[in-house]
Amino acid sequence: MTWSETQPLLSQAGTETLVMVGWSTLIAVAAGLPVGVLLVLTDRGGLLRNTVVNKAIGQIVNIGRSMPFIILMVALMDLTRWITGTTIGSEAAIVPLAIGGIPFFARLVETAVREVDQGLVEAVQAMGGNVWTIVRKVLVPEALPSLIASTTTTVIALIGYSAMAGTVGGGGLGDLAVRYGYQRFETGLMWITVAVLAVAIAVIQFAGDWAARSLHHRGARSGPAPALRLLKAREPAAADVSKVA
Repeated sequence: MTWSETQPLLSQAGTETLVMVGWSTLIAVAAGLPVGVLLVLTDRGGLLRNTVVNKAIGQIVNIGRSMPFIILMVALMDLTRWITGTTIGSEAAIVPLAIGGIPFFARLVETAVREVDQGLVEAVQAMGGNVWTIVRKVLVPEALPSLIASTTTTVIALIGYSAMAGTVGGGGLGDLAVRYGYQRFETGLMWITVAVLAVAIAVIQFAGDWAARSLHHRGARSGPAPALRLLKAREPAAADVSKVA
């Protein structure tokens, strides 16, 4: 195939992959973030300790992570058809991609949130902060660099999933590589597709690493967390009162 014949195919397949990965990432992050935080809050020693809820959510997440994506696509065909009206194409592929990405991202969020210094949580609790305040002001902001890195990992994983979705009619670069590179023996086009995916993953990884490092360095330059600064500001006042007494 000539480049004039290849370019439109690559443009269309790249757009389909971008749409699939973009929407599935948004859904996975929006749903996986609260699930991951809830896993930490309901665990032993958590602010909302509840063993039953924690075990139930954990098992659902484990099942979702352990299921191969190809099998997940087949298992969700009825749900996909009910939501999108079809089981073929990039729009249909968003459903299994998003559902497969939620438990993957949730576990990464759980790991990131567990790394937050518990001293900050205790400081906000001492000042009367409730669970929502702790999550919004401490857990998520302090874990943000790790959450950015987790999002990057999720995007890269979903690109791989989208390529697999292409093998069963999901569209995108994976579908292009199978239909032309494998079935029509267009080896050159297949390798171009591989190169495009490799470059896309490298760019995403670089951007994610840069964003995570920037947030980490900015947090380090800003000094103590707001909760600790507020707590330290109150300590001298308490000391003055004790002297007067």
